Amino acid sequence: MKNRPLKTQFRVNFVLIILSSILATTITYALAVVLFNHLEYKKIYPANYYENQLPRVKDYIRQQNTRLLLLSARNDLEKVIPVKGIEYQVLNSEGVILYGTLTQKFIENRKQLYDQFNITTGFRGRYIQTIPIIGEDRRISGAVLLAYSLNTTYTNDTGNGWLTTLFIGALFSPIVYVVIFTLMFSKVFTNQINKPLQLLMDASRKIREKDLDFEVEYRANNELGRLCMAFSEMKDELKNSLSAQWKMEQERVEMVEALAHDLKAPLSVIRGYSEALIDSDAGRSEKESRYLAVIKENAEKGSDFVRQMLYTADLESSGRDLKLTPVCMRSFIEQRVGNYELQAKRRGIELIAEIEGAGDRGCLLDTEKLERILDNIMSNSLQYTPNGGRIHLSVKVEQHRAFFEIRDSGKGFSKKDMDNIFNKFYRGDEARGSKDGHSGLGMYIARQLVAKHGGSIKVYNAEDGGAYVAFDLKVFMNRSLPTHLDS
Repeated sequence: MKNRPLKTQFRVNFVLIILSSILATTITYALAVVLFNHLEYKKIYPANYYENQLPRVKDYIRQQNTRLLLLSARNDLEKVIPVKGIEYQVLNSEGVILYGTLTQKFIENRKQLYDQFNITTGFRGRYIQTIPIIGEDRRISGAVLLAYSLNTTYTNDTGNGWLTTLFIGALFSPIVYVVIFTLMFSKVFTNQINKPLQLLMDASRKIREKDLDFEVEYRANNELGRLCMAFSEMKDELKNSLSAQWKMEQERVEMVEALAHDLKAPLSVIRGYSEALIDSDAGRSEKESRYLAVIKENAEKGSDFVRQMLYTADLESSGRDLKLTPVCMRSFIEQRVGNYELQAKRRGIELIAEIEGAGDRGCLLDTEKLERILDNIMSNSLQYTPNGGRIHLSVKVEQHRAFFEIRDSGKGFSKKDMDNIFNKFYRGDEARGSKDGHSGLGMYIARQLVAKHGGSIKVYNAEDGGAYVAFDLKVFMNRSLPTHLDS
C-alpha cells in the first residue's frame, strides 16, 4: 500500500471508508430487524391481542352476572379486564353508568341498550361490544360495555423506548460509521505519511547540526519515496561539497599559517638589522636615517600582521579552549583603561570608563582572550576617533553575564562596514578606511573569542553619531568549570 502514489492511497482509503460503512450499516440493519422481531414477540402485543381477550372477559361477566352491578365488584372485574387495552362501562338496565374506566356515554336508554347486545360497533377508531347482565328472573338487569382498538401495543412502558432507540440508532448508524471509519483509515493514512516526514525532519535537524553521516531509511515507489531519495541525494551532494569546502578551507588555513611562518623570519631579520643600523653611530645622512625609520616601521607592521595571521590560524585549527582564571572585573577594566589612556592623551581623546554591578567580586574568565577582544575594539576606536574626540567604555555585570559597550565620536560605520566588519581580512570602506594598513583580522578575531565565551557581539551607529560596539560574555563565580563554553 505504501508503494502506491498518494493520490491512489487517498482514493483507496476513501473507497474503504465507504465500503466499510456500507457493510457495517448492513450488519446493523440486520441486527435491528432481528432485535425488532424479538421485541415484537416478546415486548409487543399483536393488533388483535385485546380482541382475543374478549371471550375470557365475557365468560367472567356471565359467571358473575348481577353481582357486577355492585361497586364492590369493580376491583375483581378489573383484574379480569386488561384495562391497559380495554376500557369498560358497567350500566344498569336503564343505560345509566354505574362505574368503569370509560366515561363517555354511548347508550341513552333501555331500548338503545337492547339494540347493542351481541353486536360490535365502531366509534372513532375503537370497537365496542355490549355484553348483557341477566338476572335470576331471566330479565336484563344491566350490561358491560367493552371498548378496544386493533393496534400493536407494548407489554410494558419500556417497550416504546426500546423501539425508539432501536429506530434512531439504525437511522443514524451510516453517519456514525462514516465518522468512525474516516478517523480509523485517516489515522492509518497519516501514519504512513508521517513516518517519512519525521525522517526528513530528523535529517534536517542533523544537517543543521552539521551531522551528515546518516541515511534516510525509507524506500517507496511514490512521491514520498522520491522525495526521500532526492533528499538523500541532496545530502550526499552537500556532504561532498562541504567536504571539499572544508578541505579547501583547511588547506587555506594551513597555507596562511605556513606563509605567516615563512614571513616571520625575514621580517624579524629586517626589523633587527634596521634597529641595529638606527642604533649605530655611522654618520648617516638625514635621508638615510629617514629611510631606515620607514623600513623599521613597516617591518613592525608586517610582524604584527604575521602575528595576527598566526593567531587566527591557531584559533581556527586548535579552537583554543578557554583558560579560566579568577579576576576582579573592576581592577581588570581599570588596568586595561590605563593602558589605553596614554595613546588617548597624545591625541586629546577623552576616555571614559563606567563599571556597574562588578564590585569586588571575583569572576572566572579567560583574561588573555578578553584582553585581545578589548584591544582589537579599542584600537579601532582610538584609530578612527578624531583628535579631541571621546570614547566611552561601560561594563555591567549581572549574575553570570558581563555586558560591554564601547562608543566613540568618530564617523561611525557605513552600511558596508556593518555588513562585513566581522569578515576575515575586511579592511573597511571610506568611512572607516584602512589608511594605517591594519590587517582586517581584529574584529573577526574578536567575534570568534566572544563566541567561545558563550556570548555575542554587534555593531551599531550611535544616535548622536560615532561607532557603537556591544558584546556580552558568560562569567562564573566558581572554579568547577569546563574548558569551553557553549553559547
